[in-house]
Amino acid sequence: MPDLAAQRSSVAAFVETTKPGITRLVTITSLVGFALAAFTVDWSPGRLAVALIGCVIGTALSASGANALNQWMERARDADMPRTASRPLPAGELSPNTVLVGGSLLCVLGVGLLLAVNGPAPAAVSLACVLSYLLIYTPLKPITVSSTLVGAIPGALPPMIGWSAANGGSFASLTEAGSLSLFTLMFVWQLPHFLAIAWMYREDYAAGGYRVLPVVDRTGRATSVTILVTAALLLPATVWPAFAIDGLGWLTASVA
Repeated sequence: MPDLAAQRSSVAAFVETTKPGITRLVTITSLVGFALAAFTVDWSPGRLAVALIGCVIGTALSASGANALNQWMERARDADMPRTASRPLPAGELSPNTVLVGGSLLCVLGVGLLLAVNGPAPAAVSLACVLSYLLIYTPLKPITVSSTLVGAIPGALPPMIGWSAANGGSFASLTEAGSLSLFTLMFVWQLPHFLAIAWMYREDYAAGGYRVLPVVDRTGRATSVTILVTAALLLPATVWPAFAIDGLGWLTASVA
């Protein structure tokens, strides 16, 4: 029984490294892209169900893996931040190798499932999410405040996974107005959202050595102006999909 309890504890700890809340949000935004695109595509119910399941599971797996690998990469900095010191890796609940192998496997399974079920475009976008998040955004966070803009890119790509998955895996669908409008909406939304959180936890970010805007902007003036401007940009960003996607229109625009 103690071994079983320890095994369950390790599984729960690994699940925590995948950031289930963020993974859920990423999966939902991919699902939204799929649903909005599917209205304009002539699918049989069976094919639609298979494509939907592949999109949801593939996105969730790749997002989970990317989050786990992010925690593996940042485990030393997490240990210096009160907000993250209790995460499984800095707390010593899991070995780094376990998270490295598990996270890598989830990424491969997620991208591979999208390729097999949904086609090359969704798989390519998912791979771009993983690589840009881990190889560009994560290393930039301790170096420049511009990392926030870079990090908004992988966060904005998931709706394009769903959009292309509902269009038979076509790369051409990625350049459609509907796909681009959803990417823009998610990109703009993340900026005031993240900066507000970073302001709340600016002392933690400073302790971890991250150069986010609220850390270098001690008065908060630049942070406030940036939040105000990017929040204002949400007005056109939320309205654009209403006219870029068939079946929406003025009612959606007024709600947005």
